Amino acid sequence: MPTLIFTRFFFWAFFALVLLGYSLVYRNKNRTVRAGYLFILSMFFYYKSSGFFFFILLFSTAVDYYIGNGIYKSKSELTRKILIATSVVVNLTVLAYFKYSYFFIDSINVLFGLDLNVLNHLALWANESTGTHFNVNQILLPVGISFYTFQTISYSVDVYRRETEPVKNIIDFGFYVSFFPQLVAGPIVRASGFIKQIYEDYSVSKAEFGWAIFMILKGLIKKIFIGDYIAVNFVDRVFSNPVTYSGFENLMALFGYSLQVYVDFSGYTDIAIGVALLMGFRLPQNFNAPYKAKNVGDFWKRWHMSLSSWLKDYLYIPIGGNRSGSAFSYVSLGVILAIILLLIGKLILVPIAIAIIILIVLLVRFFPAVKKNIDTNINLMLTMLLGGLWHGASLNFIIWGGLNGVGLVVYKFWRKISPWEKHNNWAANIWKIAITFSFITFTRVFFRGESIDIVKKMMHQISSAFNFSIIPEVLFAYKWVFLVMLFGFVIHWLSENLKQKIAGWFIATPIWLKAVIATVVVIVVYQSVSSDMQAFIYFQF
Repeated sequence: MPTLIFTRFFFWAFFALVLLGYSLVYRNKNRTVRAGYLFILSMFFYYKSSGFFFFILLFSTAVDYYIGNGIYKSKSELTRKILIATSVVVNLTVLAYFKYSYFFIDSINVLFGLDLNVLNHLALWANESTGTHFNVNQILLPVGISFYTFQTISYSVDVYRRETEPVKNIIDFGFYVSFFPQLVAGPIVRASGFIKQIYEDYSVSKAEFGWAIFMILKGLIKKIFIGDYIAVNFVDRVFSNPVTYSGFENLMALFGYSLQVYVDFSGYTDIAIGVALLMGFRLPQNFNAPYKAKNVGDFWKRWHMSLSSWLKDYLYIPIGGNRSGSAFSYVSLGVILAIILLLIGKLILVPIAIAIIILIVLLVRFFPAVKKNIDTNINLMLTMLLGGLWHGASLNFIIWGGLNGVGLVVYKFWRKISPWEKHNNWAANIWKIAITFSFITFTRVFFRGESIDIVKKMMHQISSAFNFSIIPEVLFAYKWVFLVMLFGFVIHWLSENLKQKIAGWFIATPIWLKAVIATVVVIVVYQSVSSDMQAFIYFQF
């Protein structure tokens, strides 16, 4: 596990030193001095998290910096298009090499009956060039590559769209790409929203300082006190061997994981937002009480908001959004169907897939009235399927993305005919939230399950081995786990007004009381650690 992780004391010692040095440069009129200082320390942070993979980060930084300048300076629209295409292709190729090499090799082996193995060409080149001894038979995933790849792509696209001007120099750009609080697990920062902050004066008000500390403490409580505790003591045990647990335990583990993945990921971004704010930089909100969502569409407006908005602005809208379809939509859907067939490994399903494609084409061709619905729903499904693939090239992630896509499409039609859609009283809202949360939790079994076999075992236990008589015994055996889960859900479902009052009270307290509260929180949180600290879930993406 990386040594510089928010939940380790080593990180906070590192951050204290960062702030000590930052106090000497943060008001420097030459903003590049400040950016350069944080850039160097961010690269050190990434080196401690991913080793020599920081060269990949430097490569991506250099490529998109020069491409962005080229796009901005070029007067030729053709040249601009070639450059933006180059940025997208280079970034996605790097991402695909590290994230999908095993999938491509396995697919070739299935198709042609071969027995090829993965060869890490970068490790081989490094060994031959410098005498290192990297393992050439394994390709490891650099921490945070999916996040910073999307950031560099968004920079080039924003410059191409003339929504932002390029940075003044490569140091400033390197700082934007590698800013350590959000580097390895987001939130995904847009160039148009962050780069301007590089050139602004440092400014953190007393209220913002209090808010930053509040966010850091909240993130630690979420991650360690709630997330890690229920994972180590219950959720991970059940998912590792579902058949040894009852149906009720499997069901509670599924709901527990739904809570864990939220507090884990949102806890990271809470800390990232607080740490960044102490240095004068504002990161975007990434979560907005997602389990208060009343439908699947509302959920995706509240969950991992930086990724959802990225997919909307850089994928969903460009391919047609809710207006029309495109050749890219249909080609991409065909490619994803091919990927699904390869992952399933049953070529007998190929005729079925071809028949589905032909049916869609015929409907679009001969029934213009339904063309728009088909086009826009394909765009929606495609976005969610690609969102699943972003998390990893496995059938589980594709099914997870597809289920969420189906949920969005079904809701689009349901809201038009539902007699209850217009009702917003407390009973109706509770019902809508319960249905949405249950559906999202069900999809999590594919997100968390390491294989389809694990998913099948959990579903079998829940449906066939559910014994109501042992529920009191299970509740007593895992009483502390369920109490922590209850605490997590209650805190999440508190009204926003009450949450704001709690935050406002903390912000208004004197500095000495903040220090006392922070000390108590840290002691309580770290007392709950029952084993080695768990890495943040989204480090693997």
